[in-house]
Formats: sequence, C-alpha cells, structure tokens
Amino acid sequence: MNKIIAIQGAEGSNHHKVARDFYGDNIELKECMSFDAIVAHLLEGSATDGVMAIENTIAGSIIPNYALIDSNNLHIVGEEYLNIHHHLMALPDQTINSINEVWSHPMALLQCKEFFKKHPHIKLVEDVDTAEVAKRIAKENIKGIAAIAPKIAAEIFGLQVLEDDIQTIKDNSTRFVIVQTQLPAHSIDGINKASLKFELSHKRGSLAAVLNVLSDCKMNLTKIQSLPVIETPWKYSFFVDVTFDEYTDYQKLVKIIEIMAEDFKILGTYKNGRK
Repeated sequence: MNKIIAIQGAEGSNHHKVARDFYGDNIELKECMSFDAIVAHLLEGSATDGVMAIENTIAGSIIPNYALIDSNNLHIVGEEYLNIHHHLMALPDQTINSINEVWSHPMALLQCKEFFKKHPHIKLVEDVDTAEVAKRIAKENIKGIAAIAPKIAAEIFGLQVLEDDIQTIKDNSTRFVIVQTQLPAHSIDGINKASLKFELSHKRGSLAAVLNVLSDCKMNLTKIQSLPVIETPWKYSFFVDVTFDEYTDYQKLVKIIEIMAEDFKILGTYKNGRK
C-alpha cells in the first residue's frame, strides 16, 4: 500500500518536497491548509503519515505544533532538514518587467522584501500558500502575475523561474518532523535521536538536575523548548531533543528521567536527520 502523506500546503510546497525526500516519489498526498487538518487526517485514518514543520533558523520554534503532537499522542518517526529557497516564477515567455503583481504567503513576501525594493512597479499581494498560487497561475493561465515558491513547484506546474534565491537571508533552514498515530515497530539500528517531554515540580534546581543527568548519560542536548501547562498556571512542560551514540545510554536516561520528572513521555526515537 502506498503511503498517504498529509502535508501543510499544496503540491509543490516545501512540505511536499520533504515528503518526497523522505519517502520517495511513490506517495499519495493529502493537501492541508493548516496543521490541525494534518492531525485530523491522521486521527481519522485518511492519512498514514504527516509532515509538520517544527522549527526554523529565522522564525524559531513553531510552538503550536509541539502542543499538537503532544496532545494528540502522535509519534515522531523521522525528521528532515530543508534549506529554504524562494524563487520567483510565472508563465513562460515573460520577464520580470512584465510582472505587475506577486502573490504569495505573507512570510515568503516578508523574507523577500529587499529584492522587491529593486522592483517598485510590482505590487505584493498576500495569499494562502506559496505552491497553491503557482498551481493557480498555471491552471488558469494567468499572465502578469508571479508566485514566490520552491523550485519543485515550477517543475510540477510548468512555470518559468524568473529569478532564483530572492530571499534576503540566504542561510535559512527549516526542520520538519514525520509523525504517525501508531508507534513504529522499527529496530534500534540507526536510531540515534529522541524527542522527549516532561514536567518538573516548581522548585529550585529541578531543571538543572535533569540537564546534569543528560550530560551524565552522554546525551547531546540539541533542543529545549518550554510550554505552559494550561491547566496549571505557572507550571511548564519541557520538550527536549537529544542525540546519542549508544542506544544503551539512552535507555539508561529514560529509566532515570521516569523517576525524576512528572508526565514523562517519549514523543519519538528516530535517525538524526541533520547532515
């Protein structure tokens, strides 16, 4: 059975590229305009896997997605890191001088603001999704309008790239996680990263004690994120990512944290996607 992957955005989006990079071309897509919709497809069984952006080197953590993964008991089974490139594309046989408007997601427009200062004749129009705009331009044969989208969108929809890499900050990367509702039955071979969640009592040194245990168990802490516990004002959950060389060191850590922390949960164990 082919994988049915729920992605945020349309075909040709960065989420689509990540799904293709992780699973290959032989997949079926469920296009979602929100991360909540991804979760809904997973819970109702109309998708087998979901792709969710979780953090970006410019914007930081996408905090609501941590809560979605936790509250819906999703399991992280993998991750991908993607360098974000914004390309200006339109129907063939046009130049940038013939473009009157650019339609794209507000974040993409913001990240390309400096480029468009050089082209003041172009009106910037906010839209719902980068790839969906590219698809609409191609389907409706709209001339004089360009999209900002990943290059994969130009390849899929037959658009011409007018300008490459128009983003202001060139080194821009996003981390995506692959999530499922079922606990994966994979072996421990190649597993060298874990995502964990726990709560701590509000007393001096409680977090420091856990961090010391991570160090003692030879864990490399790659991410720590706190979120408020909604039901208990001024209490916080901690989401941490750790990498390790030996799986036995990770097993030792789990046994200790289960004793030290409250509401301990393993969100996923998987292969480190950082190249």
